[in-house]
Amino acid sequence: MDELRKEQAKANFLRKEKDLSKYATKSSEAVRLKKETEDIRPPFFHDIDRIIHSLSYTRYLNKTQVFTLNDNDHVSRRITHVQLVSKIARTIGRALNLNEDLIEAIALGHDIGHTPLGHAGEAILNKLSLEELGEYFAHNIQGVRYYMSVATDGEGLNLTLQTLDGIMTHNGEMLSPIYEPIPKDKEEFLREYNESYKDINKSKKYRPMTLEGCVVRISDIIGYIGRDIEDAIMLGKLKRNDIPKEISNILGDNNRDIVNTIILDIINESLDKPYIKMSDEVYHALFALKKFNSDNIYKLSMSKEELNYYEKGIYKLYHIYLEDIKSNNKNSIIYKIFLLQQSNNYIETTNIKRQVIDFIAGMTDDFLIKEIKKYITCNFKK
Repeated sequence: MDELRKEQAKANFLRKEKDLSKYATKSSEAVRLKKETEDIRPPFFHDIDRIIHSLSYTRYLNKTQVFTLNDNDHVSRRITHVQLVSKIARTIGRALNLNEDLIEAIALGHDIGHTPLGHAGEAILNKLSLEELGEYFAHNIQGVRYYMSVATDGEGLNLTLQTLDGIMTHNGEMLSPIYEPIPKDKEEFLREYNESYKDINKSKKYRPMTLEGCVVRISDIIGYIGRDIEDAIMLGKLKRNDIPKEISNILGDNNRDIVNTIILDIINESLDKPYIKMSDEVYHALFALKKFNSDNIYKLSMSKEELNYYEKGIYKLYHIYLEDIKSNNKNSIIYKIFLLQQSNNYIETTNIKRQVIDFIAGMTDDFLIKEIKKYITCNFKK
């Protein structure tokens, strides 16, 4: 492409940014941890491409959202949730005149650190990581780790600081009455990231550095809260009229109404403001719905028998793979499909216990279950 056409193409990409809100994050503000020359694509737009072309994005297809091992093809997988969050966040972002490229990059990458078996798998890996490394495991932090140090054979994707920060601070389990960004530089971001391995509670409370990150954080909740109810009803684990009237009278009793009500409320409360918020009525109803889902869906999504089996299995695999690395067993699956492809830098700078955790965290449900069944017989009914 000749230089004149290249500049015109760049200008076309950036044309809409002239009219963005004064609170929006401009492409000119983008920062990468490692400097590089950008092509015709703006940096946040380029982040989107890097994320969706990564192998980890493909694995979203076979990772649990809430319900594992069911025969209903209409029940949400992690990829469904990620796409819903992206659409919801871009809807809010467009109405508020924010940077949709940055919103989409954060939203599409926000759950890449999720383990197989959803939050149950995350809890098991957290317990194992504490015992083996003395460090916490959290999917938001693992997502940042993956994009900085594991992806692209250990070289990372070199995403922008704003995208990485949005992924780190997306935690949709923590509902807030107001979402207000806090400025950060590279050093502050890295301090928070490294601190998260020692204090998991801090990592849940970190605030995004951009208003776009705040939009994704609340959109994470909107993306799962109603859809999880629809999945539970579809599987016969819940009835629609189980939802308390004091919640459904405000938000609705189906995913469509819940999503629509919260989005419109956020837009109404946040237009031309330097923060994202809901009205008190909607906030309290959403808070109550989140607790209702926790008590009636999330705590019951996997039986105690299943949890024990998968915990035993993950621990078994961890110790097998660890011994394979110690004995340099190149025939092991951890070498064949992971370590032999990783860069020398990754191998030399990463604790072997962390290497095993990275490998297990990146597995799909089916792959993990297949590996466990090699060593432990499954006796419970699915």
